[in-house]
Amino acid sequence: FVPDGSLTARNLFELFTGALYDLCADLLGAASAKKFFWLSAGLFIYILTSNLLGIVPGMLPPTGSMHHNIAMATVVLIMFNGAGIKVQGIGGYLKHMWGPVWWLGILIFFIELLSFAVVRPYGLSLRLTGNMFGDHQVLSIMSGLVPAVFPVIFLGLGMFVSFIQAFVFTLLSTIYIALAVEHHDDH
Repeated sequence: FVPDGSLTARNLFELFTGALYDLCADLLGAASAKKFFWLSAGLFIYILTSNLLGIVPGMLPPTGSMHHNIAMATVVLIMFNGAGIKVQGIGGYLKHMWGPVWWLGILIFFIELLSFAVVRPYGLSLRLTGNMFGDHQVLSIMSGLVPAVFPVIFLGLGMFVSFIQAFVFTLLSTIYIALAVEHHDDH
């Protein structure tokens, strides 16, 4: 394959997809990246598209709803716990949550269980919902206060925030999967 001589839409998408795959490979390793890239890329594309819908006048982004974001985070929760159990087995995965010190194991286990089952998915959801709500509130307020040219700055800011929030959700989801599938020989 020979790339086009200039920057075309195809080259831009290939560059972007390659960068996202390289990020997954760096976090997960080459073998695991092949297994989980579809989730990372799918999350990123879906969240970015949903976020950008909020910039279109009269439309609300689906990612502005906590219920919608909890549903996406639940998929991530099932994937990273399922992947951890599949790679390490149920005993190895629970041992991973137990911690390195046996006499603190019960406390660490319940803290880790709370983190894995509640804090991580809720944190993903709350972060995305809050940032999208704030971004679109600023855009709507500024659009009503100032002339037509000035809101263009806030549209650009909204597009940037939409991209960053999609990236952060995807990055954290991939990190959670990487932490779940890694092996600890010292446990």
